[in-house]
Amino acid sequence: MSFVRALATLAVGFAAAKGMQKVKEMGGMDALRDKMRSAGEPGGMADEIGAMAQKMGLPVQTDQIRGLLDSFGKSAAGASETAEAGLGQMMGMAKAGAGALGGMIGAMTAGSPMGEISEEAARLMIRAMIQAAKADGAIDEAERKAILDQMDGSSDEEVAFVEAELNAAVDPVGLAADTAESMRAQVYSAALMAIDVDTEAERAYLRHLAAALMLDEGKVAAIHTGMGKPVV
Repeated sequence: MSFVRALATLAVGFAAAKGMQKVKEMGGMDALRDKMRSAGEPGGMADEIGAMAQKMGLPVQTDQIRGLLDSFGKSAAGASETAEAGLGQMMGMAKAGAGALGGMIGAMTAGSPMGEISEEAARLMIRAMIQAAKADGAIDEAERKAILDQMDGSSDEEVAFVEAELNAAVDPVGLAADTAESMRAQVYSAALMAIDVDTEAERAYLRHLAAALMLDEGKVAAIHTGMGKPVV
């Protein structure tokens, strides 16, 4: 069992789900290909995952994650351009990249003194990601499947936890109440990572979460700037 590994794989799952939403909105796959191609670039998804992992105290180097996601992301985007079933092939390769990334991060904490603390932190961050993604009610069955598909190889406990959170009500106050002061910025960062901050519902959720976590405007703005996301 490793909720740290699950956190890493779900991060890729959320990126896939967001890409699928863009496909539906734009009527094409260009946005999804671009998201996959840029996964390992500075300021991309790899940097977001690396920053969160480092805040959790994990001995992760951003360059490691960039290299891994860059390779899988570009391969997936390239394959989809020539494959008849491009979306399915892209999701399959993204899933392979998620598994490799999750295994790497999970192995770093297995049996370590920080393991139990990291596991609890990962649970909180998974809750934050799922709540943020549900803030505008945009998780449909296809997006839910894209997220849960990343859980192959996870324990029954991990899958049950994620499914329960997908079904639970959005409750930023309850999430904040379970978050220790030392984890407030990380939990907010996890929520921010899961969304594009392009709807009023998402912006409202982030404002409510920041208030519940007692993060001041300066801290929130710094987190947004550091992750390349618009400030609410």
